[in-house]
Amino acid sequence: MRGRRNPFPGVGNQPSVDRHGKKRWRLRKTIKGRKVDTYLPGAYGSVEFRLAYDAAVNPVSDVPKTRGAEGTIDYVVSHYRGNQKFTVLAPSTRYGKGKRLDWICQLIGPARLADLETRHIENLMDRKGGPDAANRLLKELSELFEYARKRLGMNIRNPTVSVDRRKTRNGGYHTWTVAEVKKFRDHHPSGTMARLALELMLATGAARQDACGMGRHNIKGDVIYYRRGKTGQDTEMPLAYMPNLVAEIVQLPPDASVFLTHSNGKTYTVESFGNWFRDQCVAAGLPDNCRAHGLRKHGATELAEAGANEFQIMAFLAHKSTHEALRYVRAAQRKKLASDALALARTENVSNLSEWLGKSTAQDAENKVK
Repeated sequence: MRGRRNPFPGVGNQPSVDRHGKKRWRLRKTIKGRKVDTYLPGAYGSVEFRLAYDAAVNPVSDVPKTRGAEGTIDYVVSHYRGNQKFTVLAPSTRYGKGKRLDWICQLIGPARLADLETRHIENLMDRKGGPDAANRLLKELSELFEYARKRLGMNIRNPTVSVDRRKTRNGGYHTWTVAEVKKFRDHHPSGTMARLALELMLATGAARQDACGMGRHNIKGDVIYYRRGKTGQDTEMPLAYMPNLVAEIVQLPPDASVFLTHSNGKTYTVESFGNWFRDQCVAAGLPDNCRAHGLRKHGATELAEAGANEFQIMAFLAHKSTHEALRYVRAAQRKKLASDALALARTENVSNLSEWLGKSTAQDAENKVK
């Protein structure tokens, strides 16, 4: 029988133990004549582990601190990306922000930052399409102007303060409904990789970047734990409250170290996992707004409606503060308050509601109420 492919070539099957009794994963590999011999941080397959592995296997040459003529957007962006203000950001945040900064430089990199006017910024926002993307662009440009003023000593005004943010839908990502979760489960039966992905994110509240790196190394006794890549917060939850997830994990091969992999055993990147999961949603006939992130919101909503407070939801989502968690709590409280208010004001109710709603004519419904 052919063995399962090692998702991290060069890393042994077992960790080495140092003189302090600490387990450490060692990478030994020769790449195009270059010898790599280093220890990797974090648990096997974790976000921290994978980032260190990729950095060691695919090193990038040092990017010059600045590029372009002084005062240009290229110059300011490259200086900013070499500064600690940018480098200390979480890897996922740095990646997304870097992509947006690259987009700005591709369009107007040689232009002088001081020459940008309100009309130019609004034109750029129009090119981004949706209101959320346009507002993110406005924020990036505002940060560049402030960075140029405070860190580079450029005596320029910030025209972004005169630009209005675009109106957006409240709530951000779509929160999956109970019916949508059921539809996904009906299409993707137990034992499939898609079903495992759904149950993993529903049960743990893990974001996609964390879910695609989770595996048996995240299980410790009767709990499952992980450190969220974006916030660095640790979260630990008992498996006893995750029967659907446990039912999927026990079906995995004993040598499956990472839960979610390609058919060839290779681990997903954050982007490839997001694209793959979106395809699974489409296959299940779900609307386009059903994405991986919406499962986190579904889980938080369920907890809030069950009476969980903001601190409990904050721990579930591995957030640093209760700011986001309060939104779920308040929404659940509004729903309950509205129901309680109706119960106080209206003493009559419709018994056997489902039967009443099933009537096809107004006359039938009227008779039923009487």
